[in-house]
Amino acid sequence: MPPRTRHDTHPLPARHAPRLNANDIVSLNRRNVLRTLGASALLTAGGGLFAQHAWGQSTLGGYPFSLGVASGDPSSDGFVMWTKLAPKPLEPGGGMPGKPVEVEWRVASDEGMKQVVRKGMVMAHPELGHAVHVEVAGLEPARDYFYRFAAGGEVSRTGRSRTFPRAGAAPGRVRFAVAGCQRYEAGYFTAFRHIAAERFDFVFHYGDYIYEYPSLRLGQKSAWPIIRAMPEESGECFTLDDYRRRYAAYQLNTELQDAHASAPFIMSFDDHEVVNDWAGETTVKQQPREQFLLRRAAAFQAWYEHLPLRRAQMPHGTNGADIQAYRRLAVGDLLTVNVLDTRQYRTGTTCGARVMAGCAEALEPNRTMLGEAQERWLYESFKQPLRWTLLAQQIPIMRQDRNVDPAIFGPSMDKWDGTVAARDRLFAAVEQSKLRNLISVAGDIHINCAGELKKNFDDEKSATLGVDFTATSVTSLGDGFDSNNRFKTLMQQDPHIKFYNGQRGYVRHVVTLQRWEADYQVLDKVSSPDGTMSTRKSFVVEDGNSRLL
Repeated sequence: MPPRTRHDTHPLPARHAPRLNANDIVSLNRRNVLRTLGASALLTAGGGLFAQHAWGQSTLGGYPFSLGVASGDPSSDGFVMWTKLAPKPLEPGGGMPGKPVEVEWRVASDEGMKQVVRKGMVMAHPELGHAVHVEVAGLEPARDYFYRFAAGGEVSRTGRSRTFPRAGAAPGRVRFAVAGCQRYEAGYFTAFRHIAAERFDFVFHYGDYIYEYPSLRLGQKSAWPIIRAMPEESGECFTLDDYRRRYAAYQLNTELQDAHASAPFIMSFDDHEVVNDWAGETTVKQQPREQFLLRRAAAFQAWYEHLPLRRAQMPHGTNGADIQAYRRLAVGDLLTVNVLDTRQYRTGTTCGARVMAGCAEALEPNRTMLGEAQERWLYESFKQPLRWTLLAQQIPIMRQDRNVDPAIFGPSMDKWDGTVAARDRLFAAVEQSKLRNLISVAGDIHINCAGELKKNFDDEKSATLGVDFTATSVTSLGDGFDSNNRFKTLMQQDPHIKFYNGQRGYVRHVVTLQRWEADYQVLDKVSSPDGTMSTRKSFVVEDGNSRLL
């Protein structure tokens, strides 16, 4: 669905936007309710709060923009603007009244918001937790824009976004970051402070934005040190209110807010946005299918409500248990960004998603990671590539032996190693289309890792089909470490892997027509907020030569 400007929608009559109790929405047909709300997202432009109201006491019982602002999924003429009204973000309903609330938005070409180029009104509905998603269009390509919101007599902070170059244009360079895996209790979000300072063209967040586990308290026994307690104490997330409260606890963090306000984010999800190691319609906990789909529906709605996503990503299907998360973005003639979904369509959990040797399920020829429709969609794009093809996904594609015993191959069954036939089909499609510049970025494993995608991983001299850059966590598992003997042994067993590192941070990517550079940015610690950032390792991939240099 193409993005809409402020001119092409009008308020719907009240009967088209029924008021529902947020606790009851999972029992309704979410597709009808949420699509109705999406269709009425943008209202006609007007003077509104920015022009007519003097800022005074909030009419919403507090500052409504406590969770910040964000933008996402940029195109050559626009992007998505997001905020969520929540004067009391950790309370049910965010402290908002159970009725729609009018929000004004503006986009300007200058940071001081003097040169307004787009403006309009949007209704924040209680059915979506008073979240706001505005799809702005009609902007100029390849330039910065600034935006903010107003509601209830209050104005939000100003965010920065950026449009992509238009089709046919060859930008000098594109800079973006890859980050994810940010368990709150494991450390400080220092990496996001540095991401904010870099003012990237975009940030790809590969997932594990929240963790669904019961919140941990300081002093509580854990496999890693608990650095800080979350703003709320709660059990494991199951219901829509649970997930909403968990997102709010994370998004109250100012460093995360600063990162969102600094650049557009391209969002994906991994497993912890729902439950650890979920796959398709199954979980390792063997939760009954019907119950799990209700839980997945609640998790998907909370994900959509709290992040800068387009209406195309709104939950749908029976009770909202499905979501269209895979999508494609083009950066001029330089880069195709294929955002993949490696969770929703895969063939269920493999051997309990464990690290193990000899799992026969992993070798079954009918196993899939992407599902048949997503595979066709991806492979078709390989036939007409831009200069670089990016697979922006969640988990490492390259083979990774986790067992230091050279006689025993022990991969993780939750990664592409658990669906060998699916990886073989991917590689066959790459080879058949003669795709020359394939780059995969991922995360999930809380380790920095860089390696080459070999046609045959058992043969070091086999053809190299692409490169896999895996980013570490922002905080998950705590401070970590640089390297150890285990990493060195694993690299010897898998010579296609050129780098292992266990510190925290993100990966900075700089792309031009001639080369792709990946800089692994690491922190010496996340156990205190004053961790020092440095570039631990840099790699280069040259145009037409899919090898790590």
